[in-house]
Amino acid sequence: MFGRFDAGAAPRGVLVETRDLVFRSKVEAVVRACGFEPRRSGPAALAVVELDGEGSIERVRSLRARGIEVVAFGPHVQAAWLRAARQAGAEVVANSQLETALERRLQAL
Repeated sequence: MFGRFDAGAAPRGVLVETRDLVFRSKVEAVVRACGFEPRRSGPAALAVVELDGEGSIERVRSLRARGIEVVAFGPHVQAAWLRAARQAGAEVVANSQLETALERRLQAL
């Protein structure tokens, strides 16, 4: 399921911004398996943002303004949040699709 890790490559950072500990654990496992380093701040090749209201949409806008690619995720029943994050420039997925989308995205970097 997870991509290959090249032990000779330097880890690259992925911002992981989620309050849900279960999702954080899953996201960090995918990030590490793909050869990246999960971070809460600092330089990053990608950001993973949990959508939980207008503050998270502003965070997506801020990250995109800094040139950081964003994968945003949230419950499929929160169509307004998903739509707003997509309009702000994020790749948007429902919670159930997060791990697959993240792995695909990291493999492409």
